Amino acid sequence: MSDAQTRHADQLAYWNGEGGAHWVHQQAHTDAVLAPVADAVIAHAAPQSGERILDIGCGCGSTTLLLSPLAAHVTGLDISEPMLNVARQRGAGLANVDFIGADASTFSAAAPYDLLFSRFGVMFFGDPTAAFANLRRAARPGGRLVFVCWRPIAENPWMQAPLHAAYNAGVPRLPKPGPEDPGPFAFADPERVTRILTGAGWSAPSFTRFDVALDIAAGQGIDAAMNQATQIGAASRALCEAPDELHAPALAAIRATLEAHRDGDSVRLGAAMWLVASVA
Repeated sequence: MSDAQTRHADQLAYWNGEGGAHWVHQQAHTDAVLAPVADAVIAHAAPQSGERILDIGCGCGSTTLLLSPLAAHVTGLDISEPMLNVARQRGAGLANVDFIGADASTFSAAAPYDLLFSRFGVMFFGDPTAAFANLRRAARPGGRLVFVCWRPIAENPWMQAPLHAAYNAGVPRLPKPGPEDPGPFAFADPERVTRILTGAGWSAPSFTRFDVALDIAAGQGIDAAMNQATQIGAASRALCEAPDELHAPALAAIRATLEAHRDGDSVRLGAAMWLVASVA
């Protein structure tokens, strides 16, 4: 297999295995944490009542459901069957919503979409240029692409702070991702994103900075923040690969770090994103 095919196969296995299971388990809490992000990217996309929308990497369906009252029809697209099972249950009975389990690089639209939308669902493509080229075929002429992606991890204490606390407790460092590897920060570089999108036939994208303090506790206290920090993201991956004897000191270090950001039942850390927009 090519490198792109290998990356794609790894992502397919992950999101239908442990990755999908983690996100299903954390769905309600993660939706609450990311609510300000969903509001911002939906406002940036400005969906219209008569539009057909494709929600790329819809996961457990939260953004699909938020978009449904604003559009004529919304399709949630994802490769993760565990997450789609949750999405379909949540969307049952909504006539203008459907969910499709398919690969963005091979998905064939029954009719063109006016808006292609994503909240953190596009950074995990094995071959992003091929995926965005296929997604462009799903858009009407002049159709819009709007998504949100993370800026570099150094600008995102919500993920970096727990990770560095674990490192300071002796947890081995994660290998640095390659320049073409998928992952949460794969679209942090606007030059790379521009190269991918224009190479796939989209217009040169615009990038709008969006910064917010995310409450990773979702108002539920330090234990909820600990659960979020150690179940989703880089610290979770580092802990999974660390020797058992390092787990207790790492968890203590992470808790101490989060306590420093605690305000009552909230634990707020900075998050930095790009709101990206392009046209077919």
